[in-house]
Amino acid sequence: MRSRPLLVVVIAFAVVFAGCSGAPTMNSGGDTLTTTTTTADAPSTTTTGTTTVDTPNGTLSVHVINVGQSASILVVGPDGETMLIDTGHYYDDGEYVLSYLQERGITRLDHLVTTHNDADHIGGNAAVIEYFETEGDGVGAVYDPGIAASTQTYQAYLDAVEQYDVTLYEVRAGDTLPFEGANVSVLGPPEPYIDGEARNENSVILKLAFGESSFLLTGDAEETQEEWLVEEYGEQLNVTVLKAGHHGSSSSTSPALLDVATPKVVPISSAYDSQYGHPHEEVLQRLAERDIPAYWTATHGDLVFTTNGSAVTVATQQSAPTAPLSLRDGTSIEPSASGGVERRAIFSATGGGTAPIDSSPPETTTTVADGGTDPSALIAAQIHADAEGDESSNLNDEYVVFENTGETALDMGGWTVQDESGKTYTVPDEFVLDAGAQVTLHTGSGSDTDRDLYWGYGSAVWNNGGDTVIVTTDTGEVVIEETY
Repeated sequence: MRSRPLLVVVIAFAVVFAGCSGAPTMNSGGDTLTTTTTTADAPSTTTTGTTTVDTPNGTLSVHVINVGQSASILVVGPDGETMLIDTGHYYDDGEYVLSYLQERGITRLDHLVTTHNDADHIGGNAAVIEYFETEGDGVGAVYDPGIAASTQTYQAYLDAVEQYDVTLYEVRAGDTLPFEGANVSVLGPPEPYIDGEARNENSVILKLAFGESSFLLTGDAEETQEEWLVEEYGEQLNVTVLKAGHHGSSSSTSPALLDVATPKVVPISSAYDSQYGHPHEEVLQRLAERDIPAYWTATHGDLVFTTNGSAVTVATQQSAPTAPLSLRDGTSIEPSASGGVERRAIFSATGGGTAPIDSSPPETTTTVADGGTDPSALIAAQIHADAEGDESSNLNDEYVVFENTGETALDMGGWTVQDESGKTYTVPDEFVLDAGAQVTLHTGSGSDTDRDLYWGYGSAVWNNGGDTVIVTTDTGEVVIEETY
């Protein structure tokens, strides 16, 4: 990756990013950043054809934030590492994005990616950088395609980078972003640029891979860049989730890209009353012809895709049609709408077809009867006490995995987890563990999901030489007391 010497201090040969256990290093050409990552336990593997895929620990979540006629995506890794891709429109100056991040307890951005420098994608860049540099734990680095815009929004973004001395890299196809627990590949823009340096056609394109699941995020890439992608990468573009390009414009998400990517599901980010008519009927027709379900921020609200590496769970703020040609039958939801997300469907990361493996609504009536006094229902499936390397700086690699082996969901709100010395964690109110599901309780800090919880403890909890995991319900019933 190329540093911006006029704006930031060039760091030659090595840059250390917060949240990464491996030190990133430059290649011999000096323009590509890679990282070597180690995990505490050798992961298991699965083999598909001739490709062997590591089975990851924990989960990765991709949040498509409802920001109206613009775009912003938050990625949270299995160890709490964060990546924000675009920051919404200049109309709201990052208000929606910052509110979303604050509500989820995000205190640091390890990576801020600018897909391209149009004002509806960098609208909150300056505000986001300022907030995390003055009130949070900072911004690790910013990544940019390097094509300027003659707008006040773009200048404010560069001023914030310079003012707070944030490292800024220009990225190109072939670069790799260091992200603990997942592979993040830059597929575009190429070198040299496409089509006279048009900003849309030179969007930063990312492919995120986590186990057998993958996401393709194409910014506002249009027909020319999509053609280049298909020619350059072919079947490497095959993914589980493809975010519709350019807010669902007919100039993007082409038949050729859809046919090689073969996504299971397509999220679309645009306004309900888009002045451009997004998403265009041509795109919805292409999805319908391929039976690909779509989730639209304008009717579903915030979208959260969570994967354990073998399946992707989709959660949204409100229920709405997913059949592409019926998207507009849903009720609109404003970007500022409050409320969390609920599970809507689960898609397999492998195999043919686009039908979800589970599209049933979430359990609405929960009970603790199956696990309240029966330790065979809630179990400690894995206790990982010895984190890799320095435990004090790798607390999220110290964790306990709990599994609901019963046939009904467990309402675990208010339950406690303790060690022998009395250190106590309380499960958030209204947390529900579905039948057959697992949740990982990490010692360190991060954003809670339906599959990952974070203790927020400042030091190691579980004794490497032996300890006892004690789980107690909100009524005082001990359901687990396991010594290791």
